[in-house]
Amino acid sequence: MATTDDAQNKAEELKGRGKEAVGSLTNNDDLKNEGKGDQAVAEGKQKVSEVADKVKEGVDGLKNKLTGH
Repeated sequence: MATTDDAQNKAEELKGRGKEAVGSLTNNDDLKNEGKGDQAVAEGKQKVSEVADKVKEGVDGLKNKLTGH
């Protein structure tokens, strides 16, 4: 998709890492687990974005073949 989505996903992942680190330092398992969850969500969104990019590339390639470009 767009670079904006990639940046947002990376920011969400970093936020999750921060929460996990603070949770580890303070022995707060809830915060630590929340951080891990945030990271997992960000990684999932990134994978979906990558798949969407591949599908768009395939559609564009097929369109170019059909139109002769």
